[in-house]
Amino acid sequence: MSDHAIALPVPPDALRRKVGDAILNLALQVPASAEHEMTQPLVRARAIGRSAARQASLMAASLALPPGVLGWLTVLPELVAVWRLQAQMVSDIAAAYGKTASLNREHMLYCLFRHLAAQLFRDVVVRVGERVMIRRASLALLQSLAQALGIRVAQGIVGKGAARLVPLIGAVGVGAYAYFDTTQVARTAIELFSSDVVDEAALEKMA
Repeated sequence: MSDHAIALPVPPDALRRKVGDAILNLALQVPASAEHEMTQPLVRARAIGRSAARQASLMAASLALPPGVLGWLTVLPELVAVWRLQAQMVSDIAAAYGKTASLNREHMLYCLFRHLAAQLFRDVVVRVGERVMIRRASLALLQSLAQALGIRVAQGIVGKGAARLVPLIGAVGVGAYAYFDTTQVARTAIELFSSDVVDEAALEKMA
C-alpha cells in the first residue's frame, strides 16, 4: 500500500450498505410542503432551486471543515443532510406545479438520483409520448434501487473524504459540488413536474 493511501474508517461493504439504507429511508419519508400551486410555477421552482442550492453548499462546506479522521466521519452525515434538504426542495417544486397529491417515493428517488445513475430508473420512469409514466415500485425493488445507488455514491465517498484532509480548500470544493448537485436535482424535478405525469394504473385506464 502506498504511504499516501488513506484508510477508510468504515469497511467498503459496510459503507455501501449504510449509504443504501440512508437512501431507502429518504425515499420512504416524502416531506410535506408549505408551498402552493403557482400561476407561474417555473419562476417559483427556479427560485426554490437556487435557495436550496445555496443552503446545501453552506451546509456541506461547514460539515467538511473537520480535518483527518473526523473529516471522514462527516461524509455520510453531510450527504444525508444535503439529501434531506434536496428532498424538501423536490416536494416544494412539486407543490409549485400543483403535483403535491401525486408526489410519491418513486418521484423522490428519481429526482434525487437520476443525474447520478439514469439507467437505474429505466423500469420506473418511462416517457410515453408527451406523458411521463411512473411505475409503482415494490419495497423489494426500492431496496434494490437504493443499494445500487449506494454503490454508486460510496464510490465517490473516497474522493469526498480525501478532500477533507485539506480542510479549507476541501470545504470549498465540497460546498461547490453540493451546489452543483442540488441544481441538477432541481432541474430534474422541474422537468418531471412540468410534464404530464401519470402512474401506470391511470395510464392503463386511459388506454
